[in-house]
Amino acid sequence: MDDKVLEAQQWVNATYRGVSGYQACEENGRTGWATMWSLTMGLQRELGISPVVANFGPGTLAAVEALGDIGFGWNRNSNIVRIIQHALFCKGYWGANGYGEYGAVTTEAVKAMRLDMGLPDGGTGTAGGQTTPRIFKALLTMDAYILLGGGREVIRDIQRWLNGRYWTRSSYFIGPCDGHYSRDVQQALMRAIQYELGIANPTGTFGPATQTGLRQNPQSVGRSGPLTQLFHAACVFNEPVPGASGVGFRNQYTSDTANFIRVFQRFSALPDNGVGDYATWAQLLVSTGDPDRAADASDTRFTITASRAQAMFQAGYRAVGRYLDEPPDGTRNKEIQPGELQAIFAAGLRCFPIWQYDARGLGDFTYTNGYQHGLMAHARGEFYGFNRGTVFYFAVDYDATDPEITSNIVPYFLGVRGALKSRGSKYIAGVYGSRNVSARISSEAYVSQAFVSGMSTGFSGNLGFPLPLNWAFNQIKEFQFVNGSDVFDLDRVVHRPGADFGVDSVNRPATPVDQFLAYLRQVHDLAVGYDASRASKLTLEWMRYPKYNDFAWRNIFEGVDEGFVDVCRNAGLRPPSDYDYQDPSFGVSISVDHLCATANAYLLKGAGNRAEVTLGDLGGWCGDFITFYGEWVRDEPTNSNGYVYAMNRLAKPNVSTTFMLNDLIEDMDGHHIGTAIASGVEIVVAFDTLLTGGGHLLRVNRFFNSRYNGSMIDLNNAAVACLTGAPANPIDAGKYGAARKSLVEQQSGSWFDPLSITPSDLRDFCKGYADTIAALRGEEDRRRRALDED
Repeated sequence: MDDKVLEAQQWVNATYRGVSGYQACEENGRTGWATMWSLTMGLQRELGISPVVANFGPGTLAAVEALGDIGFGWNRNSNIVRIIQHALFCKGYWGANGYGEYGAVTTEAVKAMRLDMGLPDGGTGTAGGQTTPRIFKALLTMDAYILLGGGREVIRDIQRWLNGRYWTRSSYFIGPCDGHYSRDVQQALMRAIQYELGIANPTGTFGPATQTGLRQNPQSVGRSGPLTQLFHAACVFNEPVPGASGVGFRNQYTSDTANFIRVFQRFSALPDNGVGDYATWAQLLVSTGDPDRAADASDTRFTITASRAQAMFQAGYRAVGRYLDEPPDGTRNKEIQPGELQAIFAAGLRCFPIWQYDARGLGDFTYTNGYQHGLMAHARGEFYGFNRGTVFYFAVDYDATDPEITSNIVPYFLGVRGALKSRGSKYIAGVYGSRNVSARISSEAYVSQAFVSGMSTGFSGNLGFPLPLNWAFNQIKEFQFVNGSDVFDLDRVVHRPGADFGVDSVNRPATPVDQFLAYLRQVHDLAVGYDASRASKLTLEWMRYPKYNDFAWRNIFEGVDEGFVDVCRNAGLRPPSDYDYQDPSFGVSISVDHLCATANAYLLKGAGNRAEVTLGDLGGWCGDFITFYGEWVRDEPTNSNGYVYAMNRLAKPNVSTTFMLNDLIEDMDGHHIGTAIASGVEIVVAFDTLLTGGGHLLRVNRFFNSRYNGSMIDLNNAAVACLTGAPANPIDAGKYGAARKSLVEQQSGSWFDPLSITPSDLRDFCKGYADTIAALRGEEDRRRRALDED
């Protein structure tokens, strides 16, 4: 509670309670919109507006403009000055020593705020620090003008630059300078672009005049000026882009910009020419991108007949999304019809299944509904014969807000995943929704594939959010597909190469997991013939080769048996990485070499127990956690809360880090495989048990129990020991310390000893790892309870 905020709340309620339309704010000493709206309504009362409303609209702005600038010595209305002063306190500025007079203290507070906003302070001494009408409007918002937790300095630089350049323009309003990309910042960017294009009355919408202007202003190496600077701002707002370093905020289109754009274009499924052409401008600015660009996927509620499938293939489409079912009260017959899949496949098209039962309002989303829908989707999938590992996209077909995502949408998807796991994880849950829904569900419900509803450009969840890193499909335009006299509605959908692309058959027994296991048996058979006594170990060596056989790896663990490597080469074996597979529980791609390197490390150096760590752990979860610590060191200036940083970024399928969800799965499974082999289990049996015997369904609890003795205290302490301690075997201390230092430096650029961090801060960061494991355990436990109830 802040005493000055409480004063503001008490004063505004006491002064304006009973005024027609006035809504009192809670007197709790905490700043919020309710307080700002109460101050706004108080201002309206002083301006003669009746009834007052909780909105600073055009009428209020016009009335404030009639007052003119308010500055030092202004004394026409002491209550208006009080409102300014109380609002300053609510924003964190010391607004006055005494209320009602616009004196030197108020003047300096406004000067400071103006500078934070990116505006000139208004002049020297008492001549500056004026509250202009537009500043007054900004003052009565919840916008912050200092860098907030998790914000980026480069985004704050852009926000201040936008304010400083455009704040006096009629259609531009002062925005936040908090380092966070948001809907308001996106619209401010659009208005700024429209001003630079010469559009008289910018609206912030991506209309025909804006599109024409951007077509006429491609960006390429050598271009410079305000429009080029705005192009770079749009690039920054779309970061991070996998595989690209930050582009920076500048007014010169350099070769570095071109390199960034090539990576962005590949990520966005655009031609990678390195030029800021119209399609790239559009992709940076709106969720559809260019809705008329080439697209090789589609979706529809209409049956795809043989004739339609052939016409779609000829038109360049290679996949179509179709519905698994229709609600019992549905009348559209939108579900897959008998013989339809065969017609789709025969024409050369693939199919990605969609699940939608209503899904158009908050009430449709609960954990119970999600669980039931998951069971029903599984049954329909088996009815159609969809192959194991097929991704089903569960729809969120409305503009769900952040609070709604937290309260209902995340639990719904946890229910979906729990139900699919209860049936052996034959099918994988995907999400259909806005960019924000897709990103948050991917991170918080561990959903690996996203189908973005990009053509809903008005959704708040599509404004101020970049494409999620795990997007597979992006829906960009609804149109009528003409097949002779046959006309039907079709959505154009862009597919990201390398992501899920549906299936091209049903009732197929073999899966990528089966192919991996067959390959593993082939390697193991060769190992038995080479040296049966070491067959499992030799198999792991080939499976981690060559990536995990460099000097650093050999120095800590050991090199491979080159004779056996030659045997595998001479047998014509393809590289192990060709057999990366989709995890049967989470749907993320598993890197075989990393998984087997982890297992090999545990086999060679043993696994730590309870809170102790070993070199084996360094080859698994602990090594990944150290590199993740290095990332935090790098990002700490704007992410000082280590717990929040870890919970927002660690083991997420949609956040690009050195410790993503697939890494954690590989670490847990590597621990299981390595310790099983060490106890005498043959490697093929260990993998069969894991991947086809249901071991993946309980991997988190098994890892928690076997590695940390089922104790959250030991789990927390092990994370701390990983960053600060020494291995259980003293002889390994030197190698462990050198490796830890090197891993941190690789991510942060310098060594920052974890022991130099405040112990409480370090434990908070480590608690983020522990609570991530706990959250995944909780998901397994919910599934088991639901299965028991079934």
